[in-house]
Amino acid sequence: MKNFPDAEVASLKSCAIALAEAARPRTLEHFRSAGLSAENKLKDSFDPVTVADRAAEKAMRDVLAELRPDDAIFGEEFGRKEGTSGLTWVLDPIDGTRSYISGTPTWGVLIAVGDENGPVLGIIDQPYIGERFFGGFGEAFCDGPLGVRALKTSDISDLSEATLFTTFPEVGTEAERQGFETVRDQVQLTRYGTDCYAYALVAAGQVELVIEAGLNAYDVQGPIAVIEAAGGVVTNWQGGPAHEGGQILAAANAEIHAKALALLKPFAG
Repeated sequence: MKNFPDAEVASLKSCAIALAEAARPRTLEHFRSAGLSAENKLKDSFDPVTVADRAAEKAMRDVLAELRPDDAIFGEEFGRKEGTSGLTWVLDPIDGTRSYISGTPTWGVLIAVGDENGPVLGIIDQPYIGERFFGGFGEAFCDGPLGVRALKTSDISDLSEATLFTTFPEVGTEAERQGFETVRDQVQLTRYGTDCYAYALVAAGQVELVIEAGLNAYDVQGPIAVIEAAGGVVTNWQGGPAHEGGQILAAANAEIHAKALALLKPFAG
């Protein structure tokens, strides 16, 4: 990680919090509201987007235009805006729109900032529960209903004692599904369908592993920063950098990461 002056660190932290604060009311305005509809972005499968997705991202872009106009932006709904600072804000205004339109509180607002080497700061924000998971620059904490608490990943290192999460049981391709199931068959407990909240649970020490495939940069950069700041490891299925998305392995610690990675590598694309 490059060295950032203290003033720049303070600016990035305050901006990230301001982004989360701007997105919260836009998402809550429509959550569980009567008549909320979703458009499908794909022809052959269901990839919904709602007015809340677009409103939340626009609100965050407005904040960046005011506070950090020289930074680039990459958002799920409105694409890329070039910058001159060398830093890019990566935004997913609602990660888990399927959960959002279903009324389950496992979706979240994902915010990250970094350069070509990956994120240096990230936030996973769950507006309805009121939990904000923050990681970066030596800090990892959750600010929520139970107060502000430090984040620390689990020290469980045996797969037989681990809890594994993924969003979709089929995971991705047939090979990717087989890779996931190879790990699934070794762990104590497997759960499904929690979107970005599963990554927050890794950072909080509740979950040891998340395995997914087919992710985009905006799906994973916020979680990477939070998990790594809390002591965890996030890579692709080959053990390399994961900040561009693709096949993702998030683990609570290096030991359990190595064991899961050894099982996934034969299925890595």
